[in-house]
Amino acid sequence: MKRRTLLTGMASAGLVATGGYLWLLDGSDPESLTMDRAIVLLDRMMTGTVTTHGEWRLNQILMHCAQSVEYSMTGYPLHKSDLFKNSLGKLAFSAFAKKGEMTHGLSEAIPGAPVLSQDTDVMAAYQRFRQSMVRFKQYEGELAPHFAYGPLTKAEYEKAHAMHFYNHLQEINFG
Repeated sequence: MKRRTLLTGMASAGLVATGGYLWLLDGSDPESLTMDRAIVLLDRMMTGTVTTHGEWRLNQILMHCAQSVEYSMTGYPLHKSDLFKNSLGKLAFSAFAKKGEMTHGLSEAIPGAPVLSQDTDVMAAYQRFRQSMVRFKQYEGELAPHFAYGPLTKAEYEKAHAMHFYNHLQEINFG
């Protein structure tokens, strides 16, 4: 009986490892993970008809993405534990960076961030997000540790912000 349990456990672990490996192989174009590309896509998105199909409205998504970029320069309001950031957080960012694609709860607010108003003007939210990316590109100061991933370089943050925005695009239709 113990042998069967052991074999079943090994087979399950092999499937999980294989699935994770295949997930890593199916990544997006690493060349697209820049602020410049994200700004071009954002601008293109805002020239057409835009609808969302998740819990958040477009203005909330854009404000959330802006908050994330701004907090990387000013500091996140709340953080996961150091243990989390140095283990699961680092592992998650490493997997996302390798894959070139992030997945996260698309209606989860940044811990401690102000509530995202449904009433914010969409164009104001667009301008705030766009301007946050432009400021980040020009920023030369020390970057704040990410609330879940811990310290990131500017290049890593740029990749993280692009992946974050692209993940939210899953709930945005535009054309």
